[in-house]
Amino acid sequence: MANYSEILNEIKNQEYYSPIDLVRKKYIKNLSKMTGRNVICYYSGFLTMSNNVDVSINDRDINLFMSVIYGMDKEKGLDLIIHSPGGEVAATETIGDYLRSIFGTDIRIFVPQLAMSGGTMLSLIGKEIYLGKHSSIGPIDPHFGGFPAHGIVQEYEQAKKEIEENPGSIVFWKQILEKYPPTMIGQCYKAIELSSEVAEKWLRTGSMFENEKKQEKDKKIKSIMEYLNNNSYTKLHSRHIGIVKAKEIGLKVIPLEDNNKLQDAILSIHHCYMITFENSQVVKLLENQNGVLVGFFEQ
Repeated sequence: MANYSEILNEIKNQEYYSPIDLVRKKYIKNLSKMTGRNVICYYSGFLTMSNNVDVSINDRDINLFMSVIYGMDKEKGLDLIIHSPGGEVAATETIGDYLRSIFGTDIRIFVPQLAMSGGTMLSLIGKEIYLGKHSSIGPIDPHFGGFPAHGIVQEYEQAKKEIEENPGSIVFWKQILEKYPPTMIGQCYKAIELSSEVAEKWLRTGSMFENEKKQEKDKKIKSIMEYLNNNSYTKLHSRHIGIVKAKEIGLKVIPLEDNNKLQDAILSIHHCYMITFENSQVVKLLENQNGVLVGFFEQ
């Protein structure tokens, strides 16, 4: 594996116009040659440019995916490398369904560092998820209007309960509930349902549990959904779920450390992207092994 410092030095030693791009492309191509599979890197600059709306998963991303998939040999399957804070549930569903329509269930997911929220949800399209000891996924409980949907629903349910038991408490709860716009509470219920619906759909129609008996498959999917979309367990939307917990709740997770060559290839690519974001105005990049590069940039 080329470590962070070695890759940085390699970039500095390039004599071409865009050394960062050239070095990154080299490592992506090397991974594809090693595995014989298509590679798409879906990277957000959320760690360095958090205020830009395009760091999150949104409907504009589908055009980027269409660009990098064009011309690929679809029979080779897909290795999708994700680094994302998450984003819109509906946009995530569109992207996941699109990738499934192209590559079927022959999709492997790699998370070199973080695939949170919608990034975790998108990971569920894969037949297996590769995580390192340092990698994290996260809860898929949705946010609505900038607020955690589960938190709003729980507050509403608590208000109903206390008002029924003590009608005099309505004065207190009225002040709290009035901060929510009309229909917001109902939309929160629907957002929670949609997150579960999308995630469960991919788990049931994918190949992650294809060798499991129906009873065992149902048990694992129930465990996964109960944990990922329930803040009673995860507490915070930003909660990091590592490889041990991911396995414990039932996901098919493969440690990156099990294959040194594969780990080196994935982490070399990851270091390249981190250097790219630190030294440019890049907001988001999608890239494949054929050198096709598209993205969003800070104006």
